[in-house]
Amino acid sequence: MSSGDASELSRRVSVLSWDQVRRLDSILGESVPIHGRGNFPTLSVQPRQIVQVVRARLEERGVVVRDVKLNGSAASHVLHEDNGLGYKDLDLIFGLSLTDDKTFRLVKDVVLDCLVEFLPEGVCRERITALALKEAYIQKLVKVCNDTDRWSLISLSNNTGKNVELKFVDSLRRQFEFSVDSFQITLDSLLLFDRCSETAMSETFHPTVQGESMYGDFEEALGHLRSRTIATRSPEEIRGGGLLKYCHLLVRGFRPSSEAQIKQMQRYMCSRFFIDFPDINEQHRKLGAYLQNHFAGMEHKRYDYLVTLRRVVDESTVCLMGHERRQTLALISALALRVMAEQNAIPALSNITCYYQPAPYVRDVNFSNYYVAQVQSPVPTCSNSYQTWLPCS
Repeated sequence: MSSGDASELSRRVSVLSWDQVRRLDSILGESVPIHGRGNFPTLSVQPRQIVQVVRARLEERGVVVRDVKLNGSAASHVLHEDNGLGYKDLDLIFGLSLTDDKTFRLVKDVVLDCLVEFLPEGVCRERITALALKEAYIQKLVKVCNDTDRWSLISLSNNTGKNVELKFVDSLRRQFEFSVDSFQITLDSLLLFDRCSETAMSETFHPTVQGESMYGDFEEALGHLRSRTIATRSPEEIRGGGLLKYCHLLVRGFRPSSEAQIKQMQRYMCSRFFIDFPDINEQHRKLGAYLQNHFAGMEHKRYDYLVTLRRVVDESTVCLMGHERRQTLALISALALRVMAEQNAIPALSNITCYYQPAPYVRDVNFSNYYVAQVQSPVPTCSNSYQTWLPCS
């Protein structure tokens, strides 16, 4: 390793303080329910337990785990508790070599096999198949295998949105969206301490735990987290452009580091979002899933979020045909109105945008004082295809 590489690595990495290690230990020891579908019982799982069991089973099957890391909002919470984000998902990254499809299948089979360990007493484990476990406890299965990315994701089901997500990574080109969620904390030393030490941790006796910012400069990223600053690089590299997370940060009180720069980035965010989700039905599903997964327990924030998203899309979308842009804006407006209806809430008049249909008499052919716009459903019923993209200027 050259001196330049060593200097770069030292800027990316930092040793956690005792308070941060204590918060990490608390998160890993917290029991998280994995809710079963149908008649399957709820499993009670501590993150440190499932990490240790999955790692041991993988190594028994000949798969070497390089390291295990905590990622995302939970890692941000460990580093700065009062960050305005909280945390929902527990993102755990297992670094390993995914050489072929056989290894991908092996990883999935090992995780399903490990779930049997957490079934409550009295359950007849011999009669439960891997397929039944998958249907009962797995919320999401993802496999990505291309020239730059080789990884898989297994998300365990939780009805409150606090999912335990196990990500198995060989290579992953883009590992963060914004600087405030770019942290990864290596768990190996803490897990080794669990297994080997008979003495409880204290301020003067605890393992050395390292954190890393995939954004680049650890102290800069931590400063952004503390000051609630939005910063990123090349949002066009992020799936979905980071658009939904960006609007989420705005609603949570985060502000861009540079207003001039963020306007240009908003264009890239919107362009990448519509490249990845070009169809109005895909957009509908994506928005619905995001609201469900990220606003559980904060339903009162959903309306503000959708209004913010509509404003950003309206200001910054430059690559859509006019009719598709109007479709997307109508979809977001319809979702915002639905959220208001579900909450049975009427915001202050200064904060409400009203969408209404004209009175019936306005459509009379003899009543010509008004122009009546044709209202298009946010979800199209026709199957015609259109040339939807124009070159970005």
